Amino acid sequence: MSAETPWELGARVVRACLEMGFARAGIAPAAPTEREREFLAWLAAGKHGEMAYLEEHLAERMDPRRLVPGARAIIMVADRYAARGEAPPRAEDGRALGRIARYVRGGDYHAAMKKRLHALADSLRPKFPGHIFRSVVDSAPVLEREHAARAGLGWIGKHTLLIDPKAGSYLLLGGIITTLEVEPPPEQRAVPDHCGTCTRCIDACPTGAITPYSVDASRCISYLTIEHRGLIEPALHEGMGEWVFGCDVCQEVCPHNSARPPHSSRPAADSRLHERYAPRREGLDLLAVLGWDEEGRRATFHTSAMKRAKLEMMKRNAIIAAGNVAMRGGEVAVTLRERIAALAADESEPELVRQTARQTLARLERARLSSPAAAPGGT
Repeated sequence: MSAETPWELGARVVRACLEMGFARAGIAPAAPTEREREFLAWLAAGKHGEMAYLEEHLAERMDPRRLVPGARAIIMVADRYAARGEAPPRAEDGRALGRIARYVRGGDYHAAMKKRLHALADSLRPKFPGHIFRSVVDSAPVLEREHAARAGLGWIGKHTLLIDPKAGSYLLLGGIITTLEVEPPPEQRAVPDHCGTCTRCIDACPTGAITPYSVDASRCISYLTIEHRGLIEPALHEGMGEWVFGCDVCQEVCPHNSARPPHSSRPAADSRLHERYAPRREGLDLLAVLGWDEEGRRATFHTSAMKRAKLEMMKRNAIIAAGNVAMRGGEVAVTLRERIAALAADESEPELVRQTARQTLARLERARLSSPAAAPGGT
């Protein structure tokens, strides 16, 4: 039996998390959400799109004690997957590059985080027999961001992502829900909201999905490219730019993700980036994706969090991105348009792919006809 006080135990657990390579760690009470009314209103408004799973297990999602009976605390951790001030990738060698969110440029975070959380839980069980230690990484009905904020890991910004005042918002969250009485170490503090009057994330969102502290998922590029299974509303195509899996725009414009100037008197961000997140790719060659078969998709997404996206979804996303690249002209535009036309006519392709290709061809044609060169007397 441990003679440690609950907060001494909390301090030791937090140190263990940091020694495992987590960039941040803290202890939150296993308490009900304070945002139940807002969450239910968000669901009622249909802003979760097709993510029906968010309507399930609501009692457990609202209160972690319903998920783990007798839960007393949640050990929350965060991994950093990108550094502050990191510039967006640029296509080289004339390729058309489809953009992917920073969190999927390296290894699958589910495996990277769960392995360490399971190891921590396994180390605690023999010392505290009879207690429950349930690891969660994006796999259970848990409001991770709220619990992380309670654990002092940051505040929930206007774009609804957790922001650490030093490290920014390029964070992945996980935790262990436990019946063990473990309390925050004395130095743990709640992080106040530093968004202030800033609206950069709201103003920059290409599809207008963000309002203060809320996101309409049905308009969010991350949702559209990852969760949405059907046709994407053509009115949103232009705003999707070259994104084929996820989107980082609201994070890229956030001042808390900008590089610190050399003369800054503010503390530097913790540079701890887990090796599993070292970028393996900056993006996806659009012509390659448009030519994928299932084997090609699986080979590319091996050990990647992108493997959840089906082949027809990736081709749909790549067609829209290719259309946006072709709109700008250049040598690659002709090749992209020809490939899109081939997909539209290919009866072996799923209807989702063919219809998206037809929509994109129609948009390209409208743009061509409205260009000065297409007007009478144009050159």
